[in-house]
Amino acid sequence: MLRSMFFKYLASAFLIFLIAGTAWIEAAPLGFLEGHLKIIFGLAVGESGEMPRAEGAPESYAQYPLIILSQAERKEIARVTAERSGNYRVALPPGNYVLDIQDRVAKHIRAAPQRFTVVSNQTVRVDMTIFIGPAKGQASAYSH
Repeated sequence: MLRSMFFKYLASAFLIFLIAGTAWIEAAPLGFLEGHLKIIFGLAVGESGEMPRAEGAPESYAQYPLIILSQAERKEIARVTAERSGNYRVALPPGNYVLDIQDRVAKHIRAAPQRFTVVSNQTVRVDMTIFIGPAKGQASAYSH
């Protein structure tokens, strides 16, 4: 009797591992998001319109991590920081997402969230441009 119970438990454990292994094998392969982050500093507005803009230095990219949100629930799925050249790449499960910037309000950042879809074994390209500084109609620290 003890021996038959042992084999039942062994068979149950084998079945659980078989089901779990099959689910893992059948999981959809990941896809990739890649793109380029462009940081524009000092968007100043004067009487004559927009003033010259300065692009971000390579060390600036670490200060502006990007977040990937699920489109439906707006839950954070991942964070990605651009490398020194401004490029980023991340593997994601297939699905619909939104690329946004972390701490938008606290850092006075203007950027349009970008919707995108990841497909298994494919790469989707989504570039992001962020503007740091006052919006049109706001005061500016820029002087002539």
